[in-house]
Amino acid sequence: MATKKSSRKKSSSSRSSSSGRSKSSSKKKSSSKKKSSGRKYSKKAGQEVKTEMHHMRSGKHKVKNRKQAIAIGLSKARQKGEKVPSKKSSSSRKKAA
Repeated sequence: MATKKSSRKKSSSSRSSSSGRSKSSSKKKSSSKKKSSGRKYSKKAGQEVKTEMHHMRSGKHKVKNRKQAIAIGLSKARQKGEKVPSKKSSSSRKKAA
């Protein structure tokens, strides 16, 4: 029994020393890029996508899949001037495929 207790003590001491190492090695790296603050898409842009999904489900549009409905919603949001990231160029998509 005494050997088991001593082995537990050793394992607990090794845990504390290993956790001490991880604290020193986990320093936060400062990035040179500035983080974008807030939402990537505006709330109104999300609402446009939501309505297009509703139209798709109700059969108002002849949309084949949900990606098309999302694209239509984001396109309408861009036309209205909402905060939406710009489209990726078609040439970069062709190179990746």
